Amino acid sequence: MATRSNAVHAGAWWLWALGLATAASRTTNPLLLGLVVGTAGYVVAARKTDAPWSRSYATFLKFGLVVIAIRLVFSVVLGSPIPGTHTLLTLPELPLPGWAQGIRIGGRVTAEQLVFAFYDGAKLAALLICVGAANALANPARLLKSLPAALYEAGVAVVVAMTFAPNLVADVARLRHARRLRGRPTGGVKAVLQIGMPVLEGALERSVATAAAMDARGYGRTARVPAAVRRLTAVLTLGGLLGVCAGTYGLLAAEGASYGLPVLLTGLVLALAGLRLGGRRSLRTDYRPDRWGARSWLIAGSGAAVAALMILAGSWDPEALRPGVVPLTAPALPLWPAAAVLIGLLPAFVAPVPSTAPEESR
Repeated sequence: MATRSNAVHAGAWWLWALGLATAASRTTNPLLLGLVVGTAGYVVAARKTDAPWSRSYATFLKFGLVVIAIRLVFSVVLGSPIPGTHTLLTLPELPLPGWAQGIRIGGRVTAEQLVFAFYDGAKLAALLICVGAANALANPARLLKSLPAALYEAGVAVVVAMTFAPNLVADVARLRHARRLRGRPTGGVKAVLQIGMPVLEGALERSVATAAAMDARGYGRTARVPAAVRRLTAVLTLGGLLGVCAGTYGLLAAEGASYGLPVLLTGLVLALAGLRLGGRRSLRTDYRPDRWGARSWLIAGSGAAVAALMILAGSWDPEALRPGVVPLTAPALPLWPAAAVLIGLLPAFVAPVPSTAPEESR
């Protein structure tokens, strides 16, 4: 049973989910992408709590399906540079001026271009679903407690944004259930308008209550820091974050695998130094901090292992991770990349079983 002493750190859930997302970004094989989504879904089903944010996974899953549908529609309407011989249908083509060369609306739709669009949309959908898994498993309030002091103010805005959507979905479900019990319709434009006003009113009340609680706790107080320290902090933090972005791009792109890891590590060192210096201006107390125990290390390590093995698989056998569409062939499931993705199931067995009580009350 999950208690405060053995609870998994919120940052560990995010590192695990980002590891799965990194693995998904390295492949367009629909079998591997489905395995990544299935792994994330199994862990969420096994270890999610009854908190409002734990219901966000289904919403992200629907968003993923919408992304795939939009990508397919764009491919049909706007065409694709992928050549193909299996023509499915031919749409009326809209003539465009000469300055719009390379762009067409309508025309021939082939099976190859639809398959390519599906692969591309499925990759983006898998990324969104991995982020949804992190939202469903990590307590955003506890994640805010673990942020460095220099990022605390920005972290508050991020946490408020992350919790608004799940709470909004919960309010809509609660009001629709209440209307159903009263015998009132829950569908249609009229019902949506009648539900919308109480939902917006509840969101406004939560925002006012949050602002009052932050003001009562002295949020926003800062210490005096010399100007030289502030400038050094800005240079280190900005340079480190740019290095992290460049290194991450190098790891995700096939042509930048050689320089990606050194640049990423250098950027992390600079960013951590800048954040440590910037933390001097924030006056905070840390009440009952969350512990990063063995369970958190195992969960975060499983996500990192999935990402590292998938990157290694991309350098050894890229064709297995990116199946071709010309000629049109059925994708095959590579065995050891699939086994690497299954390492992401470790949190379902390592993390403690969630209690039946809502997490906010503990």
